[in-house]
Amino acid sequence: MKIHKGDRVVVISGKDKGLEGIVERVMPKRGKVIVEGVNVVHKHQAPSRQDQQGGIIDKAMPLDASNVAIVSPEDGRATRIGYRFDETGHKIRVCRRTGADL
Repeated sequence: MKIHKGDRVVVISGKDKGLEGIVERVMPKRGKVIVEGVNVVHKHQAPSRQDQQGGIIDKAMPLDASNVAIVSPEDGRATRIGYRFDETGHKIRVCRRTGADL
């Protein structure tokens, strides 16, 4: 999966199209990501032993990874990701639009 925790992404399809946020969690086996402030739902929660107070809470739900794109660090637009290897053989993610390292 090319998207990692902490990446700045923009939603490219769905009800939250155009919103930007930081990736909080990545679920590679399911192909999903959770982005802060995007795809937030209201969950009705009953009181329990851990949470004495019940009520309506806001919860960020997962988005499919194909519905988000990395924001380029140079021009701030959505971009695709490529890879290159440095001199020591480590794999580095590269912005396809500008060629900048991510």
